[in-house]
Amino acid sequence: MEFSVGDTVQLKSGGEVMTVEGVSAGQVDCVWFNAKKVERSTFDVRTLESFKNDFSGF
Repeated sequence: MEFSVGDTVQLKSGGEVMTVEGVSAGQVDCVWFNAKKVERSTFDVRTLESFKNDFSGF
């Protein structure tokens, strides 16, 4: 799967919704908030999936 800067993603196993900051060589740099603290980490592209908001119920 390809991701672009600004995409929202989530680990396939669940967890926080993250924003893609960068992509290179199969690695995805992500940023998210943990309470009020900004967290950053790099993940293998195979461990992530696109996060889709479903606001159809509103």
